[in-house]
Amino acid sequence: MTRMIDRRSLCAAGAILTLVLLSQQARADEAAVKIDNFTFIPETITVKPGTVVKWTNEDDIPHSIVGTDGKIHSKAIDTNEDFSFTFSEPGTYNYFCGLHPHMKGKIIVAP
Repeated sequence: MTRMIDRRSLCAAGAILTLVLLSQQARADEAAVKIDNFTFIPETITVKPGTVVKWTNEDDIPHSIVGTDGKIHSKAIDTNEDFSFTFSEPGTYNYFCGLHPHMKGKIIVAP
């Protein structure tokens, strides 16, 4: 009987550990960029592969996110709206506002 309890306890502990590990893997890293006063804040960020970057427009007029390499392209996001993009591959991603090209930012994805 003691061995049966030990096996059950071991199986239950293994199942719990598996669930914890899976839930941690499912949560992607996140980073935030604020759009305010015609500026991306911060202008440059460094993240790990798999990170979701979320831009939130806190300005009074619409803005958009356009990657210079063509990989990122949002619709116009209005006040209090946001746009998210997952950066999977290492590299440097330069972007600008498609409506106001003088607004520029950079995402560095480093392993």
